[in-house]
Amino acid sequence: MVLPHILPPILPIAPSWFPGHMMKFTRMLPALLTRTDVVLEIRDSRLPLTSINRSLEGALRKWRLERGWDPNNPTRRIIAAEACEHIVVLNKRDLVPEWGTEPFRLAMAKKFPHQRLLFASWQRPRDIRNLSEILVNIAKQHPHAMELNVLVIGMPNVGKSTLLNALRHMGIKGRTPKAFQTSVNPGMTQALSTRLKLSLDPLVYAYDTPGVMLPFLGRGVEGAERGIKLALIAGIKEGMYDMQTLAAYLLYRLNVLNPIAPAYLHLLPPRSQPTFDLEDFLTNLAQRMGMIRRGAELDLARAAVYFVRWWREEGGLLSASSGFNIGVNTNSSATSPQFTTPPGQFPSTQGWGFDFQWDLQPHEVTSLQGGIDPTTQVQDKMERCIQDYVEMTDREESEENNVSQTQVKKRRVFEEKLKRRMKHERR
Repeated sequence: MVLPHILPPILPIAPSWFPGHMMKFTRMLPALLTRTDVVLEIRDSRLPLTSINRSLEGALRKWRLERGWDPNNPTRRIIAAEACEHIVVLNKRDLVPEWGTEPFRLAMAKKFPHQRLLFASWQRPRDIRNLSEILVNIAKQHPHAMELNVLVIGMPNVGKSTLLNALRHMGIKGRTPKAFQTSVNPGMTQALSTRLKLSLDPLVYAYDTPGVMLPFLGRGVEGAERGIKLALIAGIKEGMYDMQTLAAYLLYRLNVLNPIAPAYLHLLPPRSQPTFDLEDFLTNLAQRMGMIRRGAELDLARAAVYFVRWWREEGGLLSASSGFNIGVNTNSSATSPQFTTPPGQFPSTQGWGFDFQWDLQPHEVTSLQGGIDPTTQVQDKMERCIQDYVEMTDREESEENNVSQTQVKKRRVFEEKLKRRMKHERR
């Protein structure tokens, strides 16, 4: 039996959410980088590509060039008088399957060799210790500097403040108070923090910064999907999306990630089968949970809210515990893809996290069952997904699909005023 190709639901136009404190920090960033030694960019492991904030990349590129990195070779540094490192931390690693982390790291290293990438979770002391040691080692490589200053950036609700609290607790011995307030809702941090000491010897300080959303999420299908993904991880202000819309996309993604035994089956009655119909799923869920409105009607809206919030916590862990979705893998601790499907039975679509999706052909299944290293194939598929993402974002930029009509009008007005001023000065 060949499983059907899963089609995504129709998504609404992505809303714009870019409060004033985000704009203020974006304008401050170039000045902040002049006194920064390490940029610690936090992304969400479930959205390793979507949680890249492209609007900050120009300032980071200029910072690297000013600190002596070769513009033609991003891995070569011409002048190394002071520290200048860009470290990308894929946070919340416990919410993605472990088998994909190493292939993803290798795939990203090929495309972005100037970035040091690692996975982390504040709940795993080994990850926090590893990150703390990296920062301390960078400081020791520049003993002439009195201190190492770390700037932590990223989109809203990717876990910046929580990770910094864990780093402080790891680096400062003895009882340390919680340094920053944290929240499950985006936008808690709205201003640059005071310096937080992460290490005493050598001295390492960090600044927490406001989560910065893209000013405009984009047009068409790409922009709509980008918005819905960020809303699902609570990266966009609550209420900007209808919960049933989020539930529809979540149902689709969980079916992609594991079409044979998706994680949501834990919410339904025993012996339930996977479904692609949102109304059918929410009806079964409301019945199971006893969600009844007045008039003995099932409360599907409440069921949708429950489904999304369940996935953000327990459901994400369940989804991450599954193996590679060719057949059913009962080894939840596997760190490499497991293949158990008999010949001729395979799902046509594979996925990892919410940003990676690829087709798997019958001959590729046969090759894997013949002994070819599955990690190599997964890395190859991920490299293609990353390349597609880069091409898509480059195309959006060249066609100005990543700029709203309001931004275009403001820019034209600014250019017209500048032209008139120059004309007036020439007289």
